[in-house]
Amino acid sequence: MEFFFETLLILAAGLVSYTDANPDAKRLYDDLLSNYNRLIRPVGNNSDRLTVKMGLKLSQLIDVNLKNQIMTTNVWVEQEWNDYKLKWNPDDYGGVETLHVPSEHIWLPDIVLYNNADGNYEVTIMTKAILHHTGKVIWKPPAIYKSFCEIDVEYFPFDEQTCFMKFGSWTYDGYMIDLRHLKQTENSNNIDVGIDLQDYYISVEWDIMKVPAVRNEKYYSCCEEPYPDIIFNITLRRKTLFYTVNLIIPCVGISFLSILVFYLPSDSGEKVSLSISILLSLTVFFLLLVEIIPPTSITVPLLGKYLLFTMLLCTLSVVVTIAVLNVNFRSPVTHKLAPWVRTVFIETLPPYLFIKRPRKDGDEDKVDSMLTDVIQMPMSDKFKMYDKTSYDSFDLGLPSTRFEIPPPGLGSCFGEPPFPLPLAGGDEELYSPASCRTGTFDVPSDISPGFEKLDGRDLEKTIADSKFIAQHVRNKDSFENVEEDWKYVAMVLDRLFLWIFTLACVVGTGVIILNAPSLYDTTKPIDVVISKVAKKRMALLQMVPEEL
Repeated sequence: MEFFFETLLILAAGLVSYTDANPDAKRLYDDLLSNYNRLIRPVGNNSDRLTVKMGLKLSQLIDVNLKNQIMTTNVWVEQEWNDYKLKWNPDDYGGVETLHVPSEHIWLPDIVLYNNADGNYEVTIMTKAILHHTGKVIWKPPAIYKSFCEIDVEYFPFDEQTCFMKFGSWTYDGYMIDLRHLKQTENSNNIDVGIDLQDYYISVEWDIMKVPAVRNEKYYSCCEEPYPDIIFNITLRRKTLFYTVNLIIPCVGISFLSILVFYLPSDSGEKVSLSISILLSLTVFFLLLVEIIPPTSITVPLLGKYLLFTMLLCTLSVVVTIAVLNVNFRSPVTHKLAPWVRTVFIETLPPYLFIKRPRKDGDEDKVDSMLTDVIQMPMSDKFKMYDKTSYDSFDLGLPSTRFEIPPPGLGSCFGEPPFPLPLAGGDEELYSPASCRTGTFDVPSDISPGFEKLDGRDLEKTIADSKFIAQHVRNKDSFENVEEDWKYVAMVLDRLFLWIFTLACVVGTGVIILNAPSLYDTTKPIDVVISKVAKKRMALLQMVPEEL
């Protein structure tokens, strides 16, 4: 119990000693603010102008919202002015030269952010102000401002944005308060480096290129007095790595996929499906772009132009693919191969498109010659072909009747069209008109017995059927040749449009993407040069592990 009371006495003594530790500062505080009115402008004469100097110290660029066109920043609002009521002689107060007082107890200039977008127009965190014995008052409250920033999306994502923050007094005109920049000279209203970036934390999305400030005096229609303000401009350049990896490269890759549609064979049946799939993929990327950029009708962003160009190419590729498929499946039954089509697409264009059509191996010619030889060979050789074995094997189904004289109207038997004369000798008498006039055929003695009963009409019908089969084979081959020509024309069209779309895609990509001025801007960002935080970070990155 005694220990408890001793401890309590010690704490009470310490508290008393703490309250009396700086009696001069307490006395100074009471003397300065006992009769102080924080609502009155601190000037000796009402006609005098009070000079207020202000500056910004940027700590962090939190966000630049493209969709809502809002820039969010974390800044320190540096303000200085002279208050004649807050002067004292340090010798009278034990050498106290500065005093920290709550900002709510003294007069404050009502400087607000004019282009506020969402949030507070003025400082909300009321930190303490520093009073100097000369009457100088320094107040540096932190604030998070959300200011309106007009976004120019013409070269997005290789864009530069210039945002500004306009500060000025809300109630005092230029005759009451002379608002000036901390670094402003007498004869100039422009400051090249208007924002302090020494304690700035580097943004992962934006580089700060310039931070000029300018003082203006604006006259409104309502009043004759000028209203001074200070505009802090912040020029930002976007770091393009994120958008290049996640938007540019996929879009370029998908656009070049549309070229491969023309390399896909027409018979595969997937050309139109691939084209439509690519078109849908680009539509998804376009929807992502719409979610990022503001809904402006002033200009189309660079990436939007490229997506529209690629979607146009994909749409044209679908149309062209359908046309090529129509050509590929044409036949002599539905379409006639015009001579100019053969001249242009089969004879002229293929060498220039690096296409070489394989030469036929001659199988069709061999079949035609074999059929012709069978029909036009000597009759004795024909009979030898149909010996007993072949007759039994193939069962020609010919009636076993004797040869009879062909009926009138057959002319000179087999000597007139459509039955040509034989090419080689040996049976000329059989085909001669004399044989027809005698009414009988001289059958060679080495003919198979099964053919001794053949009738002349049946032999003629057999040869006519052979000619019909040969002609049918020729027609079928001609039909297939025309179909192959149509397919070859489709392949030539595919190759032609392959080169056209490749050239269009490469040239369009280069013209649109490389049109951004920031791609050629090699200016070093000012935030990296000025920021001490960035320098320390770079020094840490360059240190070897042993030094750490």
